[in-house]
Amino acid sequence: MESSPTLWRFLSRIRLILNGQPRWKPVLDKDRTRWTTYIKKAKLGPNILIATSLGSHLAASRLESLLAVALTLRGASVSILLCDSALPACQEADVGRCPNRKHFIRYGPRRDLCIGCFSPAYKMYRSLGINVFRYSEFITADELANVHNISSTLPLEDIQNYRLDGLSIGEHALAGALRFLARGTLDNEPYAESILRQYLKAALITVYVMQHLLEKSHFEHAVFHHGIYVPQGLIREVCHHSGVRVVNWDPAYRKNCFIFGHGDNSFRTIMTEPVEKWINIQWGSGLETELMRYLKSRSYGTQDWICVHHKTSKEDLNTIAAKIGVDFSKPCIGMLTNVMWDAQIYYQNNIFKNMLEWALETIEYFAKRPELQLLVRVHPAEILGIMTSKQLFIEEIKKVFPVLPKNVFIIPPESPISTYAAMLQCNAVIIYSTTAGMELAALGIPIIVGGGTWFRNKGIGMAADSKEDYFRLLNRLPLKHRLKNDLIEQARKYTFHLFFRRTIPIKFAKESVFHSFVQTPYVINVQNISELLPGQDKGLDIICDGILYGKDFIYPAELYI
Repeated sequence: MESSPTLWRFLSRIRLILNGQPRWKPVLDKDRTRWTTYIKKAKLGPNILIATSLGSHLAASRLESLLAVALTLRGASVSILLCDSALPACQEADVGRCPNRKHFIRYGPRRDLCIGCFSPAYKMYRSLGINVFRYSEFITADELANVHNISSTLPLEDIQNYRLDGLSIGEHALAGALRFLARGTLDNEPYAESILRQYLKAALITVYVMQHLLEKSHFEHAVFHHGIYVPQGLIREVCHHSGVRVVNWDPAYRKNCFIFGHGDNSFRTIMTEPVEKWINIQWGSGLETELMRYLKSRSYGTQDWICVHHKTSKEDLNTIAAKIGVDFSKPCIGMLTNVMWDAQIYYQNNIFKNMLEWALETIEYFAKRPELQLLVRVHPAEILGIMTSKQLFIEEIKKVFPVLPKNVFIIPPESPISTYAAMLQCNAVIIYSTTAGMELAALGIPIIVGGGTWFRNKGIGMAADSKEDYFRLLNRLPLKHRLKNDLIEQARKYTFHLFFRRTIPIKFAKESVFHSFVQTPYVINVQNISELLPGQDKGLDIICDGILYGKDFIYPAELYI
């Protein structure tokens, strides 16, 4: 039975009251005259749009309000963009928060989420004394009628590839619908078409809003979270088409850290980053010790605020073998999955249609290689992540393989078996796009990549460029050797670069004690605006310089270890 929308409206209010928007007014009141002077001076500086949009996305409003203050202190004229219940679907909505699909199709997020979204964020941003734009200011009744006409009449099969003014409207609408449903495909979902059309409507509204906003106001830079989904993916595209330089960001895995990128989702920018950005790191025992200490902690999540792990981790090999049925004395190949909806949206891949196709064809291949064992670890985030997957890997596999091949073994997502302990016993590990592949390469395990991943084209894993290439790599298994020392060092350099240099620490972001309830890992702790001035926090300086001057978002962690 589906949950009551009334309950979710109540929980939404409690969530924001308990640990909501940052309280900037008391901070600014301590030095109000000085802050007013900075606001006046900033009007002559570069215009920056912080397109938060989703006020109840506390991870966004907390950090982006911090950036608004810090950029103002550096002479930038900052404006904010917020949705004021104008969108019929957005990233804040999902089947967890809007469990009644019929209700969502009829009303969108207005009754469940909007009540606690716009007003608190608007009040918080206005307390800074900066301009706050609202979506409803930038769309007309005629345009809304056109949005309704397109979203209701466009043939279903044409939605995914639908474009308007050169913008990938349909692609972003599909990403939004997949995320809402927590699925890698829309197949066999009875409400899929209606929900997809809701996101198509929201995507079109976002485009109109952004086009009119950028016609009215000139911005040199735009900063906002994610850069994918609805509305952020459309905001990014319209900005690109209008010549506005874009910066996107996400919270990083490590506590107190964030990842920023120029022009696209921060994770995607890492995939295309040149090796010259990290290959010449002066590697030594100090950096290696710090990295290995961190990688060990990944099994337990003690240094991360974004992590998916079981409270008790089973690492005893005899226990693992007895539970799963695998024989580690015989050649064993590991296989690591992603959460299906996450893999489909974040990681671009032209080899396989999606992660499920990759998995099915890989299992079919190993069914013909009885001399090898395939040990599949299903990602624990399927059931432990903030958004529980509604399309489970094992259920999809059973549809094609009701009985698994005798040499294929699966560790289910609910199992406390340590992924690292199991994979370290393997001759090689096959991945689609999981970060764990990079970590295992740093430990000497050869990695075969079947999808898009951060370390593709970094000289670390064996990355296929076609299906034929992928299966040629599998034909080489089992490998005669693990990674050579020079490749291990290269893998460790890159892993260090990703976890310690591309993840930028901000000392004002403190881990939240209400993390699990508010789904936001941090709060902002600032006592005085002087703390945010240039030279007070290296990480914040790097972020602001990247936004203002286009500099690399790289923190020189090697200088501080």
